[in-house]
Amino acid sequence: MSLRGVEELLPQQEWVQKLARSQATGQSLRIKLGLDPTAPDIHIGHTVVLNKMRQLQDLGHQVIFLIGDFTSLIGDPSGRNSTRPPLTSEQIKVNAETYYRQASLVLDPGRTEIRYNSEWSEPLGASGMIALAAKYTVARMMERDDFHKRFTSGQSISVHEFLYPLMQGYDSVALKSDLELGGTDQKFNLLMGRHLQQEYGQEPQCILTMPLLEGLDGVEKMSKSKNNYIGISEPANTMFAKVLSISDTLMWRWYTLLSFRSLAEIAQLKAEVEGGRNPKDAKVMLAKEITTRFHSAAAADAAEADFANRARGGIPDEIPEVSLSGAPLGIGALLNQANLAPSGSEAMRLVEGGGVRIDGTVVSDKGLKVERGTYVVQVGKRKFARVTLA
Repeated sequence: MSLRGVEELLPQQEWVQKLARSQATGQSLRIKLGLDPTAPDIHIGHTVVLNKMRQLQDLGHQVIFLIGDFTSLIGDPSGRNSTRPPLTSEQIKVNAETYYRQASLVLDPGRTEIRYNSEWSEPLGASGMIALAAKYTVARMMERDDFHKRFTSGQSISVHEFLYPLMQGYDSVALKSDLELGGTDQKFNLLMGRHLQQEYGQEPQCILTMPLLEGLDGVEKMSKSKNNYIGISEPANTMFAKVLSISDTLMWRWYTLLSFRSLAEIAQLKAEVEGGRNPKDAKVMLAKEITTRFHSAAAADAAEADFANRARGGIPDEIPEVSLSGAPLGIGALLNQANLAPSGSEAMRLVEGGGVRIDGTVVSDKGLKVERGTYVVQVGKRKFARVTLA
């Protein structure tokens, strides 16, 4: 297994021993990755870990894709400074179905064991939960960085949040996992798996952490709640345009963690850019690679052409059709009703900034009343609608 992009593999010596035993006995190792279906989309930040899982799968190991339908009812406190709101079981079920379908774009579904942690967590019951809670101390729990920060700053921590790392650790016991993967923010929970496996008399798992991918803003980790993400089932044109929107600095980080190009190829490309080649060339290559992976090469080519067309001020081939009534209609109301602006006041701000066009002409009059007819209305570079006003 390549350690490219890996933050930590702990303890490395134990992993080497597990590998040697696996080769000697022909018994594949059990590799676990758990995801809580907290939103209906997997984003490309998740694929950093999924790609590593695929490498291990290709080496012949048994990959377990664990959907945390039970743990989602608690809400993971990792890296949070407040209590995460739990989901309803209906939301979880809907999200879980799309998670597996989307993860199958990276993993080989024919060789993936899919499990739901409600399978062993529900039968545990109240007495089982209390017995599990007895296997860890509050002092050790409070060593965890995010709990420690919240406690010292006087922010509340609910008792049920202590149960989350215990339940995630218990998943490793139930699955008899040899290696668990996760983001760097999961280290405490992954180590909990080792601790509980020892408590239950099992050989402890090794842990492998991968860096958290920074989102489109280049600051916060990619997250659906921060809206700085690219969902892996987003349309090709959107995916391509979003990759092109990242900074030149962030691009190299994404190359290391997301690209399948060799490190030597990436170093060569970086040297060319430093030597004067346009960084946009490298970004277009990355955007095409990512769009091809989740769509197709043809879709990536079409997305590139669509992006170039918009950059020249052209109108994309497919845009939403909207029918409105009430002509003559104020520009603010029109943008709001056509879902091109979240409110009338935001619509006015967009007009002030020169970000609104009707049939290619910039609108500068905030008092504009639009007469009946059909128009192509554009907001910014990427939002379009064909509006028929009656």
